[in-house]
Amino acid sequence: MSVVNLTGKTILITGIAGFIGSNLAKRLYNDVKDVNVIGIDNMNDYYDVRLKEARLEELSDYSSFVFIKGNIADKTIIKETFGKYSPQIVVNLAAQAGVRYSITNPDAYVESNLVGYYNILEACRHSYDGGSAGVEHLVYASSSSVYGSNKKVPYSTEDKVDNPISLYAATKKSNELLAHAYSKLYNIPSTGLRFFTVYGPAGRPDMAYFGFTNKLREGKKIQIFNYGNCRRDFTYIDDIIEGVVRVMQKAPDKEKGEDGLPQPPYAVYNIGNNQPENLLDFVQILSEELVRAGVLPKDYDFEAHKELVPMQPGDVPVTYADTSVLELDFGFKPSTSLREGLRRFAEWYKAFYM
Repeated sequence: MSVVNLTGKTILITGIAGFIGSNLAKRLYNDVKDVNVIGIDNMNDYYDVRLKEARLEELSDYSSFVFIKGNIADKTIIKETFGKYSPQIVVNLAAQAGVRYSITNPDAYVESNLVGYYNILEACRHSYDGGSAGVEHLVYASSSSVYGSNKKVPYSTEDKVDNPISLYAATKKSNELLAHAYSKLYNIPSTGLRFFTVYGPAGRPDMAYFGFTNKLREGKKIQIFNYGNCRRDFTYIDDIIEGVVRVMQKAPDKEKGEDGLPQPPYAVYNIGNNQPENLLDFVQILSEELVRAGVLPKDYDFEAHKELVPMQPGDVPVTYADTSVLELDFGFKPSTSLREGLRRFAEWYKAFYM
């Protein structure tokens, strides 16, 4: 792998107002000298825009931060951004997220996850025009959803992932295929990251832990799918960011194969906790931490607010990341315990909403 020095670089982050994008930008500003972050986000209302605005507000403290409100599916905006700022590292996190939403709103996924992603790849390709140094490393978000209904666990990046069970998963697999083709054709160093159930303070309200908290506060029942027989590899946001920053600094090597043509400088990694948690245990820990933080009263009757229901379309019974390759290449393995992560979430929730 080739070392990519982040010091003094201009880094483009798409989806900057999102959960991962905003945390990544903060980490870069806190840890990297003279870094310049250009952020793009369309600020859509898929979930509470106030959260996105609050994340952006924190980033406005950094003098070199530039925010562009726009959609990555708008090719003109992407061309103009690359033309004006010439980013050396691109982190593409903009995407329409959510498995269930993709079943009823496919247009949003094709626009952002396919057309928008293609625009980013094209801009990276043309960054080398005229002999320019161009983009040193493209890092992009994939998802554990690409594993579909694979029975073998833990999920390895060596596994065949040709059986997506949601449109969202299909778009993320498409991202990996497109990156491979562009890496091969245009020698663009690219690394895809398959994220596993990312959670933490100021996270996405459509995620289970956040939705459960909202419903419990409102006195509503929470639905636990597959009758509680689900396991998820929950990964705390700080662990995700640590992994992304390490990956950004090592790009796949540009090498020639036996035929004299470029080998694609392409890689894919899992970033997960490597420790799936049972959904019922997860709900138990969440409820304890919500009481501890004062989000819910000490005498809250959780049993009366739980409902065990069948599996939903597009869902899988287990997600479990094999992170051995990530450990081998980057010396890093996520380690934040579920209780510690949910405690930080509960404390943030109390401060933000109450």
